[in-house]
Amino acid sequence: MLLQEAIKQRILELANERKWSINKLAERSGIAPSALKRTVKPYATTKNTSTELIARLCYGMGIPFKEFWNSPLFDSIEARLQQEDNLCSVPPRRGKGHR
Repeated sequence: MLLQEAIKQRILELANERKWSINKLAERSGIAPSALKRTVKPYATTKNTSTELIARLCYGMGIPFKEFWNSPLFDSIEARLQQEDNLCSVPPRRGKGHR
């Protein structure tokens, strides 16, 4: 599972445990509902949820930050290829004397 999908599922899991809607979770966390929906809805457009957003969600739910990550969802995370994210790749380092 990709990290972003695991984060999405974990947010939904924690909200469901509390019987909270996405709007209620956003309100309690000081996040705009539209920003949270861009992360968790089926049409989600967020590719990389920030640790700041996760920290705010944890605060809103009254849980420690590390508890968010305490889930089997994060046991088998696959990395997305850099090309998929349109990131600049860094060429491998060469030995001494090669520039």
